[in-house]
Amino acid sequence: MSREIMSDEDQSKIGLASLRTALTPMVWGTTYIVATEFLPAGRPMLAAVVRALPVGLAFVLVGRTLPTGHWWWRSAVLGTLNIGAFFALLFVAAFRLPGGVAATAGALQPIVAAAIASVVLGEPFTRRVVVAGMLGVAGVAMLVLGPEAALDQVGVAAALAGTVSMAVGVVLTKKWGRPVDLVTFTGWQLTAGGLVLLPVLLIFEGLPAEITTRNAAGFAWLAIVGTGLAYSNWFRGIQLLPVSVVSFLTLLSPLVATLIGWIALDEALTIVQTAGAVLVLVAVVTSQRRRRSS
Repeated sequence: MSREIMSDEDQSKIGLASLRTALTPMVWGTTYIVATEFLPAGRPMLAAVVRALPVGLAFVLVGRTLPTGHWWWRSAVLGTLNIGAFFALLFVAAFRLPGGVAATAGALQPIVAAAIASVVLGEPFTRRVVVAGMLGVAGVAMLVLGPEAALDQVGVAAALAGTVSMAVGVVLTKKWGRPVDLVTFTGWQLTAGGLVLLPVLLIFEGLPAEITTRNAAGFAWLAIVGTGLAYSNWFRGIQLLPVSVVSFLTLLSPLVATLIGWIALDEALTIVQTAGAVLVLVAVVTSQRRRRSS
């Protein structure tokens, strides 16, 4: 494992970029309460399509630029990995596994992404990354796993596949760069991912008979804030930060979801969960620090 040395100035820049990028997984942490309190029950694919496709098309219209050359297939690949396949696998795992098991499997994503980045991008895969990854998985497990946790082979496979999908998507987004402005780039991916999910919605769920005002408010939050703004910020962070830094920020999502449940839904917060929250924060902070040059 190589050791990474950075100047104080570089460390400061990465710190500021990390704080800004961290807003995205924190916003993603609101998805659970919005889905359970505002959206139609039993309509996960509808939520996924509404999150991705309308705002993706809107971003493309605003940017007024379509992909050219190899960016047609690259946008399709990135949209599938980061949005389409990831959302679909996430919802399969959520239906077949207790939420804690799915979240714990997702906590493997940072260390998987860092390992892939070490091969594809040549980023250092340090002991610090390994330790932070282990702390992150342990912290999320303590935070969200309950005594009712049970394993389902299909659910576990979907959760792990979703983890790999997002990890590969992050690495390829970093590797291929961004040929256009951020809004257009995000729009390409959200549109591609939404188009992947649309036939799944039509085949397995169909369209709802009605959408209430409360449903519309939930969809608006997830689409505009939780997807459009959040993914734009996320893709900017991927360009600015090493994969081994940005990927660990996703650990903040289950932490925020748990805290919202405790504050807004009056859910109990045990000593074990509190210790897990501390471990998650330690994992995130550990992953952000780099060895300073003298």
